[in-house]
Amino acid sequence: MKLITFTVPCYNSAGYMSKCIDSLLKGGDEVEILIIDDGSKDDTGVIADRYEREYPGICRAIHQENGGHGEGINQGLAHATGKFFKVVDSDDWVNEKALVRVLNAIREMDAPEKLADLIVCNYVYEYSETGTTKTICYKNVFPDGKLVSWDETKHFGASQYLTLHSAIYRTEILHQCGRVLPKHIFYEDNLFVYDPLPLTKKVLYLNADFYRYLIGREGQSVAEATMVKRWSHQMLVSKEIFASHDLVKLKKENPKLARYMYHELVLMMTIASIFTRLNMTDEAEDEVKKMWAYAQSINPAIARRIRYFSLASFVNFPGKVGRRLSIFCYRFAHKVVAFN
Repeated sequence: MKLITFTVPCYNSAGYMSKCIDSLLKGGDEVEILIIDDGSKDDTGVIADRYEREYPGICRAIHQENGGHGEGINQGLAHATGKFFKVVDSDDWVNEKALVRVLNAIREMDAPEKLADLIVCNYVYEYSETGTTKTICYKNVFPDGKLVSWDETKHFGASQYLTLHSAIYRTEILHQCGRVLPKHIFYEDNLFVYDPLPLTKKVLYLNADFYRYLIGREGQSVAEATMVKRWSHQMLVSKEIFASHDLVKLKKENPKLARYMYHELVLMMTIASIFTRLNMTDEAEDEVKKMWAYAQSINPAIARRIRYFSLASFVNFPGKVGRRLSIFCYRFAHKVVAFN
């Protein structure tokens, strides 16, 4: 069995995918690299096939009709043979030294009591326009190199979340979860990371800057204009996340994990609210109201707590004046935190 399967969803990625794949090849024969050609119209598929020919037993090209990023992850998971599963977007890459540490850690999991359900690593924002970087680190939350339960974790900071970039799941956990990501929907990676969390009993944190996350490529899904345009995607994903788990029940079973998942749920609902309201239309305002009504119908206690007593309250002031104030709050936070 391979130590880890890397899935690389690609759509018209010919101009930059090689940097990503070459960084993963540093793992040698112990890694599997699944290059998912999502119906690309450029030479992505040709490049994927070339990697498969040149690195047999390591690289595999999978061609599919265009289904979006989530369908690329679905296909990767369906074909994965590695003990762990990691998604690396085609415009990102990994650090070789950190990759070696991840592989060493997985190699040492040679008994059930040593097996992690989730590996967490740091990731680094790479801002292409300014040439600057920003590292998201979790050393204040998890002890480095020690297998722990959620009970042994500490508080996540206000800007700390487990993301596609930081999370490496054991493949079997993802199969147990059974989540099939929606086609043609962006930001579904948040659902991919969030949904399996209650199945994770043991977590291993490696204080290594593993994932390099490029910010600033033209047309990138996290660009503000793109996120505003795709407000309906934000809404759908947030609703799915809200409905995926009963946090009141989970709190009784695993209070620290429930607290973290609430922390992330607040972020998702806040993002969905603000990027929808940034459209500055009555239709958008109605959709925000519908989102909160839906949440209220699923879990009134959690919905009310998030809506009125969390970060989300600052971007959900009612009316046109409230919308302007909410957008001001967002602009201020974006300037301070620089999160995309």
